[in-house]
Amino acid sequence: MSLSKISLALIISLFGLSLIHCSHAQDSKEDYLTAHNAARAEVGVPPLTWDDTVASYAQNYANQRIGDCNLVHSGGPYGENIAWGSGDLKGTDAVVWRNSVRLGCAKVRCNSGGTFIGCNYDPPGNYVGEKPY
Repeated sequence: MSLSKISLALIISLFGLSLIHCSHAQDSKEDYLTAHNAARAEVGVPPLTWDDTVASYAQNYANQRIGDCNLVHSGGPYGENIAWGSGDLKGTDAVVWRNSVRLGCAKVRCNSGGTFIGCNYDPPGNYVGEKPY
């Protein structure tokens, strides 16, 4: 397995663990930052800082998903990772996108009983054809 495939597998694993950890955590910004920055440190990317504006955006969008818990991206101005309690992952490159410096996350309990977690990154990344770091 090439180094880039190993790195991607590690990133996906760490993001998955961070979401599992966050779904059982106190939902503090430190919980989200610790999980994200551990993944970023593994690949040599500088740490993120918490941003209340980005977190507010994440919370507003998570609140919109309470009724269905669907993994639909917001289409907003930030990079984004979303997950539902099933453990499905989308867009994990955002966790380690080298140019992202600010993080905001939110979690809601959906009407179906599932948990929806959304994390937003500023500036956004995940550009087709570009490597995250």
